[in-house]
Amino acid sequence: MAMQLNRTLHPTLLALSISTRSWPTYVLTIGSDLVALTLAGVISVYVRLLLDGQFHPSLYWQLWPVLGLFIATYTIVGLYPGVAISPVDELRWTCLSTTLMYLALAAMVFMRREGEIYSRGVFVMAWALSLLLVVVCRAGMRLIVARRRWWGYPVMVLGAGKTGSMVIRTLKRRPSTGLKPVLVLDDDPEKHGSLHGVPVVGGVELAPALARTRKIPYAIVAMPGVPRDRLLNLLERYGSTFAHLLVIPDLFEFSSLWVEAKDMGGVLGLEVRQRLLLPGPRLAKFLIDLAATLIGGLLVLPLIVLIALLIKLDSPGPIFYRQTRIGQGGEFFRAWKFRTMVQDADHALKDYLEKHPELRHAWEQDQKLRHDPRVTRVGRFLRRTSLDELPQLWNILRGEMSLVGPRPIIEEEIPRYGDKFSLYTKVIPGLTGLWQVSGRNNITYEERVSLDAYYVRNWSVWLDVYILMRTVWVVLTGEGAY
Repeated sequence: MAMQLNRTLHPTLLALSISTRSWPTYVLTIGSDLVALTLAGVISVYVRLLLDGQFHPSLYWQLWPVLGLFIATYTIVGLYPGVAISPVDELRWTCLSTTLMYLALAAMVFMRREGEIYSRGVFVMAWALSLLLVVVCRAGMRLIVARRRWWGYPVMVLGAGKTGSMVIRTLKRRPSTGLKPVLVLDDDPEKHGSLHGVPVVGGVELAPALARTRKIPYAIVAMPGVPRDRLLNLLERYGSTFAHLLVIPDLFEFSSLWVEAKDMGGVLGLEVRQRLLLPGPRLAKFLIDLAATLIGGLLVLPLIVLIALLIKLDSPGPIFYRQTRIGQGGEFFRAWKFRTMVQDADHALKDYLEKHPELRHAWEQDQKLRHDPRVTRVGRFLRRTSLDELPQLWNILRGEMSLVGPRPIIEEEIPRYGDKFSLYTKVIPGLTGLWQVSGRNNITYEERVSLDAYYVRNWSVWLDVYILMRTVWVVLTGEGAY
């Protein structure tokens, strides 16, 4: 059977399944964490020394075995091998486990009555740097190696229909997930061939033999429309074949970050934690908005003055621009931005579309033009760096906006949101959001709406922190901005 499969399999499948191995993924992820934790410790020790510290660095180097405890803790909470994990969950567990380890280390030092020997400043600085560097080093490492053929784990997709297509497209678009689709199985002979470059080689009955011969530990059952008995039969038959069997349920656009499986006397239940209704997380979001806006606003005040001067020198017209937007509960408010367009912008757009009728469809579809004739020279820079939205810090202080949330929309956009508009009105719109860190202008309007809905369904303080960290990268690189 194995020899027959080897003769008939697609060459792409043979190459991918052979080259993808688990050990580089483990080694690089653990190595990245060790580098980050070591850097955090070394930087903290020498910064404290520069600040007139009275100690010898070797006092801290004797604590190096603690690095093994960090790795053990990360292993326990599921941070290795670091594949098939949500970035938000990874951020949450990294922060919690790192903080727990530093608390345990501080307690150990205290119990040994060595608290007066070690500097508290070193430990606090090392803790803060560890939180930052572990996340940054992991992201940087994946950015470099995620598209390598040997990175991650091979995955088999069962089902070549619409859901299977969506799964493959998503995994290929996000290689940092670490799951590499290497083949698809489907009982429909008409679907055999190729799906987004991944070979569809036969029916699902081939799964056990292919999993053994190609050493494929992951399978994704992407057949949400099959009858219940058929699905249960597939799960029972192949549950022992794969070390990891992921099932895509018939619950599209359902909350995914805050769903937990519950055993109710042998009956599977899915508990959905409605975090929008919990006062604690909402209070934390408000306090983060308030503190970050007050501190950040003071820091960027000189930049705001400089931008205002440049706008005034670049083109005639006001410095600021305000537009009526829709906020929480469907209430209207005025959102402030730096002016980035020429005066009489509507007339300029009309003339431009008359001269270039081939661009009218793109404008009507996404309300965006890559080379917008209305935008000034300074405006192009402000839009590319998102600095045009700095005045919205005032909207945040007024409680009309948040640092993170759905994109504030205008009344004309309500029909395009359809039944998702009610979700949009449940939260305060944000200065930044998922669509800004997921491609910005490079994604379709429909995808923007879906990302806004995803944010509302999966909202948490950890998701906000993840989006804010991603925003810094997007602003620095100008990804998807025009």
